[in-house]
Amino acid sequence: MATLIEQATALLALCRRKRLKIATAESCTGGLIAATLTEIPGSSDVVERGFVTYSNEAKETMLGVPGAMLRTVGAVSRETAEAMAKGALRQSHAELAISVTGIAGPGGGSPEKPVGLVHFAAASKHGHLVHHEKHFGDIGRSQVRHASVIEALAMLRELAEGYQPR
Repeated sequence: MATLIEQATALLALCRRKRLKIATAESCTGGLIAATLTEIPGSSDVVERGFVTYSNEAKETMLGVPGAMLRTVGAVSRETAEAMAKGALRQSHAELAISVTGIAGPGGGSPEKPVGLVHFAAASKHGHLVHHEKHFGDIGRSQVRHASVIEALAMLRELAEGYQPR
């Protein structure tokens, strides 16, 4: 399996070829997706911006996630992940956005939303929206966050591969 840096390098090369920019909207990863991408020199031609929206207030004010949604379904949900990705597109000049929201642990889980539950959404300016729900389990905070970065990079790559300019 390719390392994170190899995956990020390949994603950046693909986005350069297709002239795509990326925005990230991160909660439980706290900016690790953007940090992984920007670890590579020259990534500023692809990485447009990153939002670290750890609190519900940040999700609302920075990305426009409706407060009523957060109160109803919670921050860790498909609906919130999708709203975060759409908000990152609205608040940036990127063609692609990825969002991640979950429970990295060790605490904070519940029977309905256990530690290791993470929701991802990848969105494009053309209206494509993909959601993944992962149950990594209580494998440790660092491992949940690391696995989330791997998933996010893979989702961005898949979205970029299928992206056709209009």
